[in-house]
Amino acid sequence: MNIEPAAIGRGLRLPGILLILGLTIELISLLWAKPLAFILFAFVGGALFLAGIFLYLYSLVAARS
Repeated sequence: MNIEPAAIGRGLRLPGILLILGLTIELISLLWAKPLAFILFAFVGGALFLAGIFLYLYSLVAARS
């Protein structure tokens, strides 16, 4: 059950980018006092954040298989 570190690193790159992008959008929307900021925070930032989390968990499970 050896897992190659390079394979895990490549699999974690996309989830990491999605998490950082989602957090950046949420941070920008917190500084913006418009109704559209809530849409960005809740839907766009939240969707990117959740997609990053799910891809991260999937990459950990897929690496073991």
